[in-house]
Amino acid sequence: MFSKDLRKVSAPSVVSGTILAFFLVFSLLAAGCDAASGSPILTDEEAFTSSEYYSSVETEMNITPPPPAVRLDFVYHNYVALTDFLRNVSFHYPGLTHLYSIGQSVLKRELWVLAVSSTPDRHVAGKPEMKYVGNIHGNEPVSKEILLHLILHLVSGYGHDPVITLLLDYSRIHFLVSMNPDGFEKSAEGTCSNDKGRKNQKDFDLNRNFPDHFQHNHFPLQPETKAVMQWMSNVPFVLSAGLHGGALVASYPFENHVNRALHIHEREENPTPDDDVFRHLATVYAKNHATMWMGKPCKPKSESFVGGIVNGAKWYTFVGGMQDYNYIVRGTMEITLEVSCCKHPMASTLRQHWLDNRKALILYMYEALRGVKGFVTDEESGRPVSGAQLHVRGRRHGFNTTADGEYWRILLNGSYILQVSAEGYQPHEESFEVMGDEATVLNVTLRRLAPAINIGARTAIGSLGISLHFLLSVGLLLSLLLAW
Repeated sequence: MFSKDLRKVSAPSVVSGTILAFFLVFSLLAAGCDAASGSPILTDEEAFTSSEYYSSVETEMNITPPPPAVRLDFVYHNYVALTDFLRNVSFHYPGLTHLYSIGQSVLKRELWVLAVSSTPDRHVAGKPEMKYVGNIHGNEPVSKEILLHLILHLVSGYGHDPVITLLLDYSRIHFLVSMNPDGFEKSAEGTCSNDKGRKNQKDFDLNRNFPDHFQHNHFPLQPETKAVMQWMSNVPFVLSAGLHGGALVASYPFENHVNRALHIHEREENPTPDDDVFRHLATVYAKNHATMWMGKPCKPKSESFVGGIVNGAKWYTFVGGMQDYNYIVRGTMEITLEVSCCKHPMASTLRQHWLDNRKALILYMYEALRGVKGFVTDEESGRPVSGAQLHVRGRRHGFNTTADGEYWRILLNGSYILQVSAEGYQPHEESFEVMGDEATVLNVTLRRLAPAINIGARTAIGSLGISLHFLLSVGLLLSLLLAW
């Protein structure tokens, strides 16, 4: 049976009551909901954008964090410079960062990840894990550079900017700033459409290299892909975004289709069971980007996107995308962010790209804090039930508890029913509501199934061919005789 604990996450002590009140409104507005996104309808009082509110909070509080302890210029960083920067940040901010490698590229370059949080070196129960992955295509390095500036913005703002402080106190963000360091070394600055450096050292496109749900992917898994897949297996990511260049749009799954040949001609949407959430996530980013929300094409006669978002399959289909793999295999909500019209623009444009994407990058991370979360435990022992299967009724795609019995699901405001099942336990369901910008806590206890009695089972004397059914019949007959 279920026991449910519905409560709100308390605010950290470093945030005053006034600031918290401001932030709660800010976070709700950060959802970027509107009728077009299929999200809950905002009231008239909530009609202004979250980016405007974020700016107003900064102005009201006159936030001026101290200069960062590490210098970061607006230039492109090769592998050596990237490694030095991440090590320096980790050295100067040891309480907020944890630097680790998830593997190596074909040319044995480390795939560095920097985790940023108030608890950077470990998973904390109830604290969602989120990731940004940049430079997946080596010739699209704007993503790498804006993520480096985001890292510095977070660590230098912690304890000074209440918005950043709350984010790092209540989540852990992992930055794989360059998934394709080998490809970047071959790319040339100032090239907007040349594909030189796009693929890895073995000439494989890493965003066409993941196992695909809809069609067989015949490309062999590359070291970079294997490392990312293992990383996803090790960390229970709730939210994610993969960053690219060459367009300005937030794309959401699915990005492939069962009948790809027909679909290329028809170009129909292929929505997920969580389409409302994905449209919402894409809208949050697009609306808080300086220009993405306009949906204007990067080039004359090229495609435009209403509201700056698009279903991946509606745009174009392909096999082996990381976005679909995250959602289908790992249950992670990931969207694809195209953050610059030019793939590898001149370094002189990097400052503007950072300013264009900064608010959107920050507000998107807050989406990891919404929805429902909790633990599934055994009713008798209180121990976690790992691998339990969970479904939100009406959504065909399920998800599982972690080894600690923990689960988290991003959902928009509304009423839902959670269905839980696990081997050896009675299946049950429980209704709950998601309200506002904070996750609803719904802890679940499961009752074990009663031991089944197999009437045809053999007893210890079964080797003699005497069945339990026969012994019970004889016992009943003797009882009747004695009573008579």
